[in-house]
Amino acid sequence: TGQRVLPSPEEIRDTMETALRSLGPRARDAEIAFFGGSFTAIDRDYMVSLLDAAKCYLGENGFKGIRISTRPDFIDREILDILKSYGVTSIELGAQSMANHVLKANERGHTAEDVYRASVLIREYGFELGLQMMVGLYKSSVNDELKTMESIIEICPDTVRIYPVVVLKGTKLAELYESGKYKLMSFDTIVELCSNMLEEFHMQGIDVIKCGLHASDGVEGDMISGFYHPAFKELCESRIYRRKMEKIIAEGYNNSIVKVMKCRFSQVTFAVNPSCICLL
Repeated sequence: TGQRVLPSPEEIRDTMETALRSLGPRARDAEIAFFGGSFTAIDRDYMVSLLDAAKCYLGENGFKGIRISTRPDFIDREILDILKSYGVTSIELGAQSMANHVLKANERGHTAEDVYRASVLIREYGFELGLQMMVGLYKSSVNDELKTMESIIEICPDTVRIYPVVVLKGTKLAELYESGKYKLMSFDTIVELCSNMLEEFHMQGIDVIKCGLHASDGVEGDMISGFYHPAFKELCESRIYRRKMEKIIAEGYNNSIVKVMKCRFSQVTFAVNPSCICLL
């Protein structure tokens, strides 16, 4: 929610009315999203009251569905029946890692097996499935991150969010970091890892809808370490483009004609679709 106080059903209705006025006909292509916590782990009556308030704004003159995020160990058939009846269309699971020793060390409270089980159930009910992973957690290695990527590809969700770790003051990770027990990978290593993941997920037909933590005053003000950048995904995409350009140059140089003509060229110019260039 981006708030420290839980929203009421009345606030949900006010937010929906404002959004409908702002979006107009475009609302038919938009979703109502409950994020910022484990939606199915909150008090059941409260959860249903929020869904009830949101359901009124679905349909022909409203939004196309409801998207929620939650924990993989708070998914079962009873919960999915409720979500289905209120118009939820997409469920994202905070998998974070698919290495059990990493989940345990970070006190996540669930296992990789919970992610597999919940994913199967969500797909069985016909929901869109999203998985969220967190790169650079305590006790995680490069191999653990690659294992998580491979496991997610095996599950084949519709969408993925990649969140590099940001250590915020007042958290257990902050205590571990300040004590010296938690030694983070280098920023460059994380960018390289995430750029490889972006490429691999794309090749597998899995849509990465977020890469990097959303910019906010809370994150920028409370961060004591980690891998935050306001344009983190752009850093990763730039790394991908550079690798592609280096490959093209190397392949061209290995071509015998280019070798012979090498002395005539001092630079190479690449044409790039304007949509791939950030002008800010």
